[in-house]
Amino acid sequence: MRTRPLKVALLGCGVVGSEVARIMTTHADDLAARIGAPVELAGVAVRRPSRVRDGIDPALVTTDATALVKRGDIDVVVEVIGGIEPARTLITTAFEYGASVVSANKALLAQDGAALHAAAEEHGEDLYYEASVAGAIPLIRPLRESLAGDKVNRVLGIVNGTTNFILDKMDSTGAGYQEALDEATALGYAEADPTADVEAFDAAAKAAILAGIAFHTRVRLDDVYREGMTEVTAADFASAREMGCTIKLLAICERAADGGSVTARVHPAMIPLSHPLASVRGAYNAVFVESDAAGQLMFYGPGAGGAPTASAVLGDLVAVCRNRLSGATGPGESAYAALPVSPMGDVVTRYHISLDVADKPGVLAQVATVFAEHGVSIDTVRQQGRQDSDGEASLVVVTHRASDASLSGTVEALRKLDTVRGVASIMRVEGE
Repeated sequence: MRTRPLKVALLGCGVVGSEVARIMTTHADDLAARIGAPVELAGVAVRRPSRVRDGIDPALVTTDATALVKRGDIDVVVEVIGGIEPARTLITTAFEYGASVVSANKALLAQDGAALHAAAEEHGEDLYYEASVAGAIPLIRPLRESLAGDKVNRVLGIVNGTTNFILDKMDSTGAGYQEALDEATALGYAEADPTADVEAFDAAAKAAILAGIAFHTRVRLDDVYREGMTEVTAADFASAREMGCTIKLLAICERAADGGSVTARVHPAMIPLSHPLASVRGAYNAVFVESDAAGQLMFYGPGAGGAPTASAVLGDLVAVCRNRLSGATGPGESAYAALPVSPMGDVVTRYHISLDVADKPGVLAQVATVFAEHGVSIDTVRQQGRQDSDGEASLVVVTHRASDASLSGTVEALRKLDTVRGVASIMRVEGE
């Protein structure tokens, strides 16, 4: 074993960073044995140096992250500060000064992954980011290494623990959205400002990363269709149960049937209770991968939290350190396919539409005509009057597979009918 330690700079020492530092210290001997050399925490960049950090030598703490990555003797920079800047500049600076990088920064990788990979390649360094998508769940490495010889056609998953906790609570207890969100906040699953989670920005960034790796194509955050879950209601869950389904916020990345394009989207969807993802409860994550040779694979586990995310970071750290000792680098960006990313309108799936309509003869025929005029075939329809609704009824339509553009045109036309008082809910039906 080499005796000179590999030096690690840690950028950020919050929930994840503090766990990374703790594991590096408590598992130092095991890490050294697995790597073939000891690893040494050489510096920790933070914003608030006065804060007490158990187990970290105060002499290692600095507020000058730039100076830390420019030291020249750093072998690996671990970036867990998040956001776009200063993370982007610090990562590219690390490459320039001879360090490889391990990052958990999904937002930055979804926005500028191609540029970061190019910078890493230019300087002969590694860029690893297993922790950016699903916490402790091994997912990125299986996609870009274990399945490198296979053709991935679809990635379907729950990649945000906060939203899964909220939807699971609504399903299992009948709670409304706000009530379930309040409980998630009280338990620490939701941030004080939950927008990134509940409006699906977090999941969309992860979908961009997954689609890029799975399909060997550059997919940016702007390419991902995003729809949050704040409009999901108890009535939607009641309808889902009648169909033998539940509701999940899904990240869906697909290759077109002809192989000529890809799509990436995040939105709430009904999935059958028989689907493996339907049983994912609480704040857990799970990703379902479909490929030509391997068939169907499912990856499941805690998708967030300090210790689970730190586990993924340390896994990358071991791999990068091994590469450094051998003088090699791991897999870089694979974007050779360069497939176009199709718009959401091209996506084909089934739909569940709930309408508030006038409770009188002929309404169902009018609605059915609109669906037919836009080429959307109806699978089932259910109409129920309301005793206290002043002549209104609920009409629930479940369609066969149709394009999102056709469904949008149908809904726009339905809203113009005098007999349609409102479109209460539109939800896609997936996983069948």
